[in-house]
Amino acid sequence: MIKTKEEIFQLAKDGKLWAGNLIAEHTSSAGKIECVSPIDNVVIGYIADGNAQDIDAAVKVARNTFEGGEWSQKSPAERKAVMLKFSALLETHSEELAALDCVDAGKPITECLNTDIPATIDTFYWYAEAIDKVFGKIAPTANDVMGLIVNEPIGVVGAVLPWNFPAQMFAWKVAPALTAGNSVIVKPAELTSLSAYRMVELAYEAGVPKGALSLVCGFGEKVGEPLGRHMDVDIVSFTGSTEVGRYFLKYSAESNLKEIVLECGGKSPQIVFEDADLDAAVPHILASAFWNMSENCSCGSRLLVHENVKDALLTKLKEGLKSWKVGNPLDPEVSIGPMVEEAHFNKVKSFIDVTLKEGGKLITGGNIHSDLGSGWYVEPTIFDHVTKDMTLFQNEVFGPVLAVCSFTTDDEAVTLANDSHYGLAASFYTENLKRAFKVANGIKAGTISVNGFSEGDITTPFGGFKQSGFGGKDNGLEAFEQYIQQKVIWYMN
Repeated sequence: MIKTKEEIFQLAKDGKLWAGNLIAEHTSSAGKIECVSPIDNVVIGYIADGNAQDIDAAVKVARNTFEGGEWSQKSPAERKAVMLKFSALLETHSEELAALDCVDAGKPITECLNTDIPATIDTFYWYAEAIDKVFGKIAPTANDVMGLIVNEPIGVVGAVLPWNFPAQMFAWKVAPALTAGNSVIVKPAELTSLSAYRMVELAYEAGVPKGALSLVCGFGEKVGEPLGRHMDVDIVSFTGSTEVGRYFLKYSAESNLKEIVLECGGKSPQIVFEDADLDAAVPHILASAFWNMSENCSCGSRLLVHENVKDALLTKLKEGLKSWKVGNPLDPEVSIGPMVEEAHFNKVKSFIDVTLKEGGKLITGGNIHSDLGSGWYVEPTIFDHVTKDMTLFQNEVFGPVLAVCSFTTDDEAVTLANDSHYGLAASFYTENLKRAFKVANGIKAGTISVNGFSEGDITTPFGGFKQSGFGGKDNGLEAFEQYIQQKVIWYMN
């Protein structure tokens, strides 16, 4: 049954939403975890409290399905047909999925409807269409031999998702891994499991074998760690904090040396040079800094501005923020919803307090809206006079707090941009083409946008440098590479 967003909102109000484990031929004995909405801090439903036994069951089914060939041995064209049907079902249920992410993560409903869910659907369509266009190779050999380089699915894939883009990150990992013929086990974030559960149900409806796609909900230590340590999992693709990413490297080293793909944190710079078109730059700067409540790994949370244009730019940014309404994300006019949970809210608030103590100058924002719902609402906040040794300059906030720092030369700007453990993304603004090429080549980051904020699109690989991750890419044809292994078959006459 297709549900409208109003029906989802009512189910949330009644506390009747549910995301349990979805494992073929397995009934979990796990308990339940309350699903609390950050909008108003009320229980909107429950998720399964999964455990290591659930992971064992999911891996067993996934391995048996993979080796049995029910999905892995289908031709690319056959898998494509199923994935296209799945994509169409996602499109039919798009409003339902948007509403689930809204109430579950506190994301503005307009963003969910117009950005997140359409991007999720596009991702599945794109990989479905791409899979029968990924070719093997024939090596240039002597006439009496033939060297075939063939692509095969890697096997059992663990996909560990973050809470900030629940549906979209599901798509980034599941679409290429599943379409390539693997058996995929999804561990959604315990804070945001609802849309993942619904999408797995729709995958089954489309014809994806239950053994080829499983869902195990629950906490990281009870579900994520057993998945990372399991001896029969071939690869884990993780998006989340750098801290937790380190754990998955440890789990791999202490188990079967499974491959690990990490997309971790960021402290991305935005650079505004003296010749930039400030009016054109302002909407992009604000989007980079505050979109999705700044709960975004590629958030441009460090604004480096040439000293000659800094005051003018800050005035324009303050004016631009007037249209960014803070409030209940069910309101289609709202741009900034709540932080995802109270613990994260307290972390974000602590950055504001520390920056004030360390000498940052508050330009705008800084207010906590305790009168709104849960009270976990933070205004978009801008601090000037932030130096490179300050806490706000070096640490990822994952909340709407922007650090502003001035520079005088191009070299100084690039040095400041690279003064970070992270290297996920960057953006800069200039009308000088020569400068643009030089700066783009000088910044150490995986995705760099010029005269605008962008993470690229589905056609371009996404991933970072340094402690922002490694081991593979999301998006682009490159995403297939981590879920496919190459085999050489050498024929001799």
